[in-house]
Amino acid sequence: MVSPAASPALPPLAAPSRSRAGKRLSIVAPCFNEQEVLDLFFDRIEDELSRLGVDYEIVCVNDGSRDHTLAVLLRRHQSDPRVKVINLARNFGKETALSAGLDAATGDMVVPIDVDLQDPPELIGSFVEAWENGADVAYGVRVDRKADSPLKRFTAQGFYRAFNRLSDVDLPYNAGDFRLMDRRVVEVLRQLPERNRFMKGLFAWVGFRQEAIPYARPERAAGTSSWRYWKLWNFALDGITSFSTAPIRVWSYVGLAAGVLAAAWAGMIILRTLLFGRDVPGYPSLMVVILLGFGLQMLAIGALGEYVARIYQEVKGRPLYVVMDRYGFGSNEDAGA
Repeated sequence: MVSPAASPALPPLAAPSRSRAGKRLSIVAPCFNEQEVLDLFFDRIEDELSRLGVDYEIVCVNDGSRDHTLAVLLRRHQSDPRVKVINLARNFGKETALSAGLDAATGDMVVPIDVDLQDPPELIGSFVEAWENGADVAYGVRVDRKADSPLKRFTAQGFYRAFNRLSDVDLPYNAGDFRLMDRRVVEVLRQLPERNRFMKGLFAWVGFRQEAIPYARPERAAGTSSWRYWKLWNFALDGITSFSTAPIRVWSYVGLAAGVLAAAWAGMIILRTLLFGRDVPGYPSLMVVILLGFGLQMLAIGALGEYVARIYQEVKGRPLYVVMDRYGFGSNEDAGA
């Protein structure tokens, strides 16, 4: 019997190469009370973009700033039309402001970046090179976070571990929003309709060819961060509930375990009464069991409430954001998305 000829091995698929020639790069920069650092940010990022030799635009989203951030942005827009400004009607939060910038960006490559310069603009050149070599997403990974406090580094690592254990989406450790995305990746992100947006998770969820670029995270160039620990806690809670049902599913197992323990405890009481012929005293232990059960019920209701609240936000169908003014886009008409 003659065995059939073995099929020739197929060569691995090579990632397509691209050229930056004739392409446009969009920078998306959410801004909230950043007047002290904006001039430094523009000086550094414009130096880097001019070195790259690409056509570019800088889309700045003023997210309801209460200082002179808008005035600084408009001054820059007047001196350089490539600086475009979206002025939101109020503070909607960074994730929403970032989404507004992505909706407005027109580039073949799009780079979200924080204006506090903890995302070094000089890394954009490495992002573009990775894109030219076929990466659809090139994201920065913070290999040195000495600028952050020990507590923040510890809690951040704990969040990444918890997220990746509870979610089906693999969130790269120490990766923020700072990245370059191909146009088709941005178009997919624009199709996602949810109001409770955890952008790091959405960036990972879309997939495509992604490449990590390591960098050392410096301190803020000026000003102070608006992120406090309570706000970071709520942000982490939004992230986990947006990509995992484990916090609510676990209560099925907790209930099962509690039922088994209760049945075992009841059996022990009955057996002890039959053998020794006396009641089992235990008012303190009874109160402990009752209070423990009540506490577990409250935790379960709280977990359920987190998901119900998010369903409530989604079904109302309100616009994700409201734009009060646009500068540099050809019209200043109010709009939402």
